[in-house]
Amino acid sequence: MKKDTIANHLTLIVFSLLFLVPIWVIFASSTHLPKTILNDGLQFFLGDNFIATYKSILFENSGYTKQVTVYRMLINSLILALGFAFGKVIISSLAAYAIVYFRFKMATFLFWVIFLTLLLPLEVRIVPSFEILAKLNLLNSYTGLIVPLIASATGTFFFRQFYKSIPDELLEAAKLDGANSWQFFIDILVPLSKTMMAALFIVMFVVGWNQYLWPVMMTTEPQYSTILLGIKEVYQSNFEGSYLPEFNKAFAMIILALIIPVLVVIIFQRWFIKGLVDSEK
Repeated sequence: MKKDTIANHLTLIVFSLLFLVPIWVIFASSTHLPKTILNDGLQFFLGDNFIATYKSILFENSGYTKQVTVYRMLINSLILALGFAFGKVIISSLAAYAIVYFRFKMATFLFWVIFLTLLLPLEVRIVPSFEILAKLNLLNSYTGLIVPLIASATGTFFFRQFYKSIPDELLEAAKLDGANSWQFFIDILVPLSKTMMAALFIVMFVVGWNQYLWPVMMTTEPQYSTILLGIKEVYQSNFEGSYLPEFNKAFAMIILALIIPVLVVIIFQRWFIKGLVDSEK
């Protein structure tokens, strides 16, 4: 048993290093001057340019237009990711609640219609979505970035399966206590489904943060650029410009783009595990 434990830990350490070492190299390289990276390649040890690089990349205008800072790009990505995650959790839970508990005609058929939308990825419906948003004057707005993406067939499916596993006696007891439909959902179903909401929130936050094609189509003004769009612009301006490529700033943007989703995953994963343990007691 002890040998198995050591082998398992060694395996985890090796694969963790395979994942973390490239990230460390990018971070260490971002703390060096562009000339050092250009002449000597990627760096493994930290340099002396950490504060200067990250201060300039956060608060100085960058990209082709030089009209937006990376700090603003991070805020835009955070707004998109939070709206994406919260919207999907709210819409999915409400849709599943209506399908399971209201039991209206064709509820099962409508559920499968929703589920079949998984066969239509964003790339298939992006042109009609763009046309609708253009007619509604929602281009270059947070509403246009978030609202068309918040419907989730996957989330509706998981919430539906969870709600179907809840005993009917719980609903009957709530009715005897005088709870209406909204009170039953808020006071009973939401607390019971916290762990599922946390899991869905983690996944959808990361998906929303990593959106690239949708912001490219929906935004033409620099003040709505996300961090992924900013990384692309910085890389292209480096290679297409006639000045010394600022690889350190591009690497710094990559590190900044990783920090927030990693923190969200760590924080909510712990809360998610705690909720699972508490629910089993």
